[in-house]
Amino acid sequence: MRNNRQHLLEEIMKVDFALLDLRLFLNTHPNCPQALSHFHNLTKESTDLKKDFETNFGPLCGKSDTDEHRYNWIDTPWPWQNERINENQGGRR
Repeated sequence: MRNNRQHLLEEIMKVDFALLDLRLFLNTHPNCPQALSHFHNLTKESTDLKKDFETNFGPLCGKSDTDEHRYNWIDTPWPWQNERINENQGGRR
């Protein structure tokens, strides 16, 4: 069974891929109301998924670390790291 962290990462990748594809479509069809509506919905979904991930598992990238008192990017496994590797190492240190 996959953990919630992995599931969220996969959902973020799926939505962001769809957004990339939709941006390419909108480059050639900028007046398509259905595509534009879908683009706005997916943008919100992507933002919500990333916020949920970062709230529960730490920043997705170094620039999204929002702690004012400490740089937390080094405290949790990086998004691309397999958690099984880090169970014995205690994060990125």
